[in-house]
Amino acid sequence: MGLGALILFWTVWPIVSFSTVSDRLAKTVSPVGSGSLPIRSFIGPLQASDSQNPNTWYPTNPQKKVTAVVNSYSLSIPSLKISHANVIIAGDDLMVSLVHYGGTPVPGQYGNAVIFGHSTLSQFYDPKNYKSIFSILPSIKVGDKIYATYDGIEYTYEVYDMIVVDPTDLSPLEQKFDDSYMTLVTCVPPGTVWKRLNVKARIIKNS
Repeated sequence: MGLGALILFWTVWPIVSFSTVSDRLAKTVSPVGSGSLPIRSFIGPLQASDSQNPNTWYPTNPQKKVTAVVNSYSLSIPSLKISHANVIIAGDDLMVSLVHYGGTPVPGQYGNAVIFGHSTLSQFYDPKNYKSIFSILPSIKVGDKIYATYDGIEYTYEVYDMIVVDPTDLSPLEQKFDDSYMTLVTCVPPGTVWKRLNVKARIIKNS
C-alpha cells in the first residue's frame, strides 16, 4: 500500500506543483487573454484530440501545408538544456520533432512563428527526446534566450511573456508585423492536455 501511495504521489506531484508555477506566472507576466479562464483555474476536462498530431490542436484553424526549399530548422534553449532540436515546418508528428505551425512566419521574418512541442510528466524530461522535450517549459523565465537557426542564419529571441490559455483559444496564432516574434506552445499541467502554455519571445537585433 505504501508503494502504491508513493507511485501515486510521484505521478500526481508534477500536476499539483504546476499550481506554484501558475501563481508565479500570474504575478510576473500578463494575464490570460479575453475569454479565457484565470491562470490559476487550469483544471478542466481532458480533450479527446490526439495531442501527438499538431493538426488536431486547432481544428478551426488548421495549419497550412506549405512547400518551401527550407522545410526545417533548429531550435536551442540553453536554460532548458535543449540544443539544436529539429523543427519541421508544417510537420505532423510531435513524437519525432518540434513542429512549426504551417502558415506562420519563419524565424527572422516579421510576424509570429508558432512552434509546438510535446510534454509529459516532468520526471521523464529529456531534452533530446521529442516525446518530453517541452515537459519543463513552464520553468522558463522572462529574459531567457531562444536561438533559432534557419537557412544557415542564427536568430536570437528573448522571452518576454508567458500565459496559460484554453486548448480552444486561438490567440497563439495571432499575428503582428511590427517585429519578429516567436510563440512556443505545449500542454499543461505536465502529463495532461487540460491547458496550453504559450511562451512568447521577441527577436533581439544585432546592434
